[in-house]
Amino acid sequence: MSDSVSDCTEHGSAVTEADVEALVRGICFKTGPPRSLGVEVEWLVHEPRTPWLPVPPERLDAAYAALRTLPLRSALTVEPGGQLELSSAPAASLMECVGSVSADLDAVRAVLREAGLALSGHGHDPWRAPRRYLREPRYDAMERCLDRAGPEGRSMMCSSASVQVCLDAGHEEPGPLGFGRRWRLAHQLGAVLVAAFAHSPLAGGRPTGWRSTRQFLWTAMDPGRSSAPPLDGDPRAAWARRVLDAPVMCVRDGSGPWRVPQGLSFRAWTRSADPPDRGDLDYHLTTLFPPVRPRGHLELRMIDAQPGDDGWIVPLAVTAALFDDPEAAETAYRSVKPLAERAGPLPPPCNPLWIAAARDGLADPELHEAAVACFAAAAEALPRLGATADVLGAVAEFTDRYVARGRCPADDLLLRFHGKDTPSGGDDTRFHGKDIRT
Repeated sequence: MSDSVSDCTEHGSAVTEADVEALVRGICFKTGPPRSLGVEVEWLVHEPRTPWLPVPPERLDAAYAALRTLPLRSALTVEPGGQLELSSAPAASLMECVGSVSADLDAVRAVLREAGLALSGHGHDPWRAPRRYLREPRYDAMERCLDRAGPEGRSMMCSSASVQVCLDAGHEEPGPLGFGRRWRLAHQLGAVLVAAFAHSPLAGGRPTGWRSTRQFLWTAMDPGRSSAPPLDGDPRAAWARRVLDAPVMCVRDGSGPWRVPQGLSFRAWTRSADPPDRGDLDYHLTTLFPPVRPRGHLELRMIDAQPGDDGWIVPLAVTAALFDDPEAAETAYRSVKPLAERAGPLPPPCNPLWIAAARDGLADPELHEAAVACFAAAAEALPRLGATADVLGAVAEFTDRYVARGRCPADDLLLRFHGKDTPSGGDDTRFHGKDIRT
């Protein structure tokens, strides 16, 4: 959703179905040895002492104007509900990625403190109702489109936040780091990542019945837009078919509101009397929200925003280790393979396994068992990836507090909602002093 897209129609030659297939195959899966890593970190922005109150738009305007003057290495963007996102530049190592984003976040927090604002990492806003901050043609059109299926799309736009890990697609050849296997691993491991890092059990100040309400939103949305393609066969061909058959969210217009067609696939659009051009295809790709989105690299989108200033580092480190270290990748692949039968024929996120992950977190015994094996493999691999003692300690602390006990960060929020202390104390435990039950 943070993709930079012009608000005016780009003119060019029309694209055919064959053009789309060739372009998607060429631009969405770029193979080679895994060398780069990235992360996109989203945050809710609120008043430190009254996070349950909406922030006036004019205060956000002033704060974001000041942020845009910062010399950041990461790309800073604003989401429709006013959430902030930092997207790292491609990094050559885990610690380069951690270091650059951490420095950028320090600078961002300093500016926000001057403005009397703060960041918090929740997969879904626990307090405030969805309210759109950005008023732009593409978001007007997105809201109209998603509202047809129900309120979940508006909540996704305005109230959700995530940690998105970006990995190279992998080698062309088979093997632990081959792109086909990494594609399948991303979808099989994805349920474990949902469960382990679930951190959005509340909305409107009350439990929703889901450890990851954010993941529930994706499940409840239009599956043609938010689900993975079939995972058997060639990933390139499957994704090209999904792109062509997915519904068109909107048709861009530089002179007025964007048109929101109903029941028009991109394939049908290419066959129409007024077919799309390359710019329309590029925009269409940004309106598809599968749990793993191929963009030349693999963008893993299923992880909730995490508690604490540095909580985002743990999912980044664990995921990088399980994909980019050959031994850890092999262990992860074996550990999650038994879960495939339980998932059944439906692709994520609508299959039974992913629904259990979003609802139950690591209280699910099979997901717990897989998570224990995967986190152990990641801990062994991280020194080989150059992880510092601080990163190793953060992963070990998360593993002890949550994974080993069959818990996830959402369980801490639920305990505090019911007026109980968390098992091991820890930081960020009082919702800034506000009893969310009131």
